[in-house]
Amino acid sequence: MRYRPISARSTPVLILSFLSLLQPAQLVKHENFKTCSQSGFCKRNRALADRAQAAGASWTAPYELDEKTLQLKDGVLTGKIWKTEAGGIELPLQISLLENGIARVTIDEAQRKAGEITFRHDSKARKERYNEAGKWALVGGHKCQRTATMETKEGVTTVVYGPDNYEARITHKPFSVQFLRKGEVYVVLNDRNLMNVEHWRPKIEKPEGEEPTEDEETYWEETFGGNTDSKPRGPESVALDITFPGYDHVYGIPEHATSLSLKETRGGEGHYSEPYRLYNADVFEYETDSPMTLYGSIPFMQAQKKGSAVGVFWLSAAETWVDVVKTKQSPHVLTTEKASTQTHWISESGLLDVFVLPGPDAIWVYRQYGELTGFTALPAMFSIAYHQCRWNYVSQDDVEDVDRKFDKFDIPYDVIWLDIEHTDGKKYFTWDPLTFKKPESMQKTLAKRDRKLVAIVDPHIKNDGDYTVGKEMVDKGFGVKDKGGDKVYEGWCWPGSSHWVDCFNPAAVDWWKTLFKFDKYIGSTPNLWIWNDMNEPSVFNGPETTMPKDNIHHGNWEHRDVHNINGMSFHNATYEGLKVRLGNGKERRPFVLTRSFFAGSQRSAAMWTGDNQADWAHLQQAFPMLLANGIAGFPFAGADVGGFFGNPSKELLTRWYQAGAFYPFFRGHAHIDAKRREPYLAGEPYVSIIRDAIRLRYSLLPAWYTAFQRASWQGMPILRPHFVAFPDDEAGFAIDDQFFLGDTGLLAKPVVKESATETTIYFPDDEVYYDYFDFSAYHRKGHHEVPATLEKIPLFMRGGYIIPRKDRPRRSSGLMKYDPYTLVISVSSEGSAGGVLYVDDGETYAHESGAYIHRAFTFNHGDNALRSANLHPEPEKAAAYNKVMRSVRVERIIVVGVGKEWATRREVEVKQGSKSWKAKIVYTEGRGGRANTAMVRDPKVSIAKDWSISFA
Repeated sequence: MRYRPISARSTPVLILSFLSLLQPAQLVKHENFKTCSQSGFCKRNRALADRAQAAGASWTAPYELDEKTLQLKDGVLTGKIWKTEAGGIELPLQISLLENGIARVTIDEAQRKAGEITFRHDSKARKERYNEAGKWALVGGHKCQRTATMETKEGVTTVVYGPDNYEARITHKPFSVQFLRKGEVYVVLNDRNLMNVEHWRPKIEKPEGEEPTEDEETYWEETFGGNTDSKPRGPESVALDITFPGYDHVYGIPEHATSLSLKETRGGEGHYSEPYRLYNADVFEYETDSPMTLYGSIPFMQAQKKGSAVGVFWLSAAETWVDVVKTKQSPHVLTTEKASTQTHWISESGLLDVFVLPGPDAIWVYRQYGELTGFTALPAMFSIAYHQCRWNYVSQDDVEDVDRKFDKFDIPYDVIWLDIEHTDGKKYFTWDPLTFKKPESMQKTLAKRDRKLVAIVDPHIKNDGDYTVGKEMVDKGFGVKDKGGDKVYEGWCWPGSSHWVDCFNPAAVDWWKTLFKFDKYIGSTPNLWIWNDMNEPSVFNGPETTMPKDNIHHGNWEHRDVHNINGMSFHNATYEGLKVRLGNGKERRPFVLTRSFFAGSQRSAAMWTGDNQADWAHLQQAFPMLLANGIAGFPFAGADVGGFFGNPSKELLTRWYQAGAFYPFFRGHAHIDAKRREPYLAGEPYVSIIRDAIRLRYSLLPAWYTAFQRASWQGMPILRPHFVAFPDDEAGFAIDDQFFLGDTGLLAKPVVKESATETTIYFPDDEVYYDYFDFSAYHRKGHHEVPATLEKIPLFMRGGYIIPRKDRPRRSSGLMKYDPYTLVISVSSEGSAGGVLYVDDGETYAHESGAYIHRAFTFNHGDNALRSANLHPEPEKAAAYNKVMRSVRVERIIVVGVGKEWATRREVEVKQGSKSWKAKIVYTEGRGGRANTAMVRDPKVSIAKDWSISFA
């Protein structure tokens, strides 16, 4: 939520008194958000865990698998679990064993006869457990392992499945499941017998004078912050403990402002006392180092130990809490490890639906997760360049002035943004008639330098009878309903009284898509893209600043069932609207930024970490958050450069731009009350240093784009933590302030501490590492002190890589499209190197038909030759695109780490096709610990063809 002094012109009087209460806040108001003890279902399940721990070995869970009901057919095991309490509750079990080794375990609750359960008679809430999260989060095409086999012996059923003969060992009484790979347990479900399915039950009125138990007080009604949740279905939470035997580090479950390696949550020094909460919320000025919920939720967790990684995906769209505890001794005889991580997952409603991803390493885990939820969309090139934003550029003249000044100071940028003040009275799809009189002219001005405009469109629609969009939404029944299910829900947000579009309704989505057509969104052009903010949804007068849980969505599902998917349903609809607005065959890759997200959001949006603060703590916090998002399948992520709230010092602003140059989504943003801080306003030397950081990002765009391309089909993170790059190096498993960029071998550690002149960087192996800028060489594994004065970004090239870049400064990425390339070869200790480059038109879907260039570069010490080879599997489909790109060449090759024998070389031999020619080479001796280098000037080789260069 973004608060500001409100003008009477822009906001209705009724909302002024509410917002005025929020103005003085400096930090998050904890009293506005629940703790576990204030959330009835979390409190009950955590108390159950406490009782289990206290009881020790005598604790038994009331869940038994009925052996007689087990059937295995075509890779799907079905059966019945009986909850032995309350006269026996039938819980259908299904375990789906996928061909790629993933196992899906789903537990539902059988329907019962009328009278056996009670629902509030006036509620239209659907009378079954929510079972549609998969429609939103999962992608299709999953085949089960038809050759799976089953054997039952002495109360244990063993199923063997998958490409590597994985095993699922299912204990019947009490119910639990062990997953094994090569005879060793890697995940256990219900290891500690904390499984709990709160079954539906009749509401029994207590005799007069008899008080409900502490648990029963929140079964049917729950009050927090003056808001009452009516809970028409009563208690229906699901919970399960999941153990990772032998795995000491777990990561993921974004979004939290915490360390990459997740801390324990049951108290103790350096640990949290609250579980990690997943409940998308508008958290004002969130704090760092906290398990508190934030704007998005991805219930995916990865566990890592030396040489091995596994994953778990908990498919629930409801409010969820996760406890993490680490033990020093594994309780399992079928593991050779000494440490384990125990987790406890608790969701308010829905099915118990969990996927187990077997790995065996991080690369496989990310691919498996991507096959489940989809891979990140390959973005348009402009969207991974620099974006300039603030709340708000006040007029068309302001926008054009900022645009001119970026050019005056030779600072590249690609996109300028408009926040809520650009609209006519907070009515989205409109323009303020006084300050943005000619929006099309403004966009044409930006387009002259291949720049774009992003405008904000939020899900709250102004309640105004004269506002066409709002009137249509209400008249067509496309708004979210209140708890009665008949009236459109009314709440408060930026426009004052507002309604919320219900994008769970397919008809509402179809209508929403039409609003982006150019004849509907008057003043928009193909150069305009969209920012979806406040889509948790944020409701100023709602419980925990969001929508009441008993509101009703399409299909009569309660909001509690779908809350964490709500934001994704909205940005999906926006994405589809942008995709089709030009008509069939003319589609361009949309750009949508979302604040709220869920598993699957990566298919249609980028995200940012919300309303951070202009302080060093938030700068430090950003990278762990972005790394967590990357390993959870959503790598197109960033943080507001400079901090949204407050005014950064010039040093902080400069360091933030240096860090932001390594955010996959790179945007400067500021609050409306913050001082103007466009990069050119900082004064020298800061302007020059910031310019250098932004230009560094632009020069490396070929490497960034290549990394995004791999993420789009393999799920590999853009920013790679040490445990991904070096899975056998346990010393790096908790590092979250340095990382590798894609497959480039670039190791970055931007400075995030005040007044630093040097920093400590960790090199995870004995390979040579070269300083990216001055080629200083480091040869020893371990920690090294390196220079980090204000103008210096600690950035290193690991030996053995070839980095593609473009060195000609331009005003935007679009103007770089046909610029020549530079290849930087960081020679390994053994004298070799390799790299990859992916190129397409950067904006359309032509690459899906084969219109792209994919090259592998190799440098071999044996014959001192550099080669370019084609990686395109169907090169004939790229013929037309190659023709377009035939004039794009390599203009420079820099070889770092050559021997002194290169000093005598004056020429290299170049071969391309049937032709050969000579090119000049210049040797530079390294001094003061710097590596020797050699530069080939203009070898005139094409980026689209096979060629070789001999240095012998």
